[in-house]
Amino acid sequence: MSSPDLAKLGAVYPPYLNAIVLHGLATAQAVGMGPTDLYAVGTLSFYGRMTSGELAAKTGLTTGATTRLIDRLEERGLVRRVPDPADRRRVLVEAVESDELELDAALAPARERLGRVFADCSPSEIAVLTEHFEKATPAFHEAIETIRDAP
Repeated sequence: MSSPDLAKLGAVYPPYLNAIVLHGLATAQAVGMGPTDLYAVGTLSFYGRMTSGELAAKTGLTTGATTRLIDRLEERGLVRRVPDPADRRRVLVEAVESDELELDAALAPARERLGRVFADCSPSEIAVLTEHFEKATPAFHEAIETIRDAP
């Protein structure tokens, strides 16, 4: 078994990550939102309802900025505030299914192109990619926390 070419991996990974960030920015622009607003909607869709404080922690915004973000998203009908069933004193924020964003249309070009890329992969390559995404996601979140906690 040959050893992995870590130098090549190190060379191709930063442009890959840059492309993902730029795609996120272009997607947000295509649906008429700022990237943080789009990220917040995605966060609520992926993780489910949460308090505004939890959303602030996930977005890296202050609680005041998060309140304004929720107000904007609520005004567009993309999120709603609901009482916490476990504690009526708390309010949770949840994503609302909405066709307003036309997000599917904005994501279609990437889905199509990545679908072609993945179609050329063997089942074992898909398994490696899946494992990578499963391990890399928490690694990035840990790195984010480290960066935010740095003086």
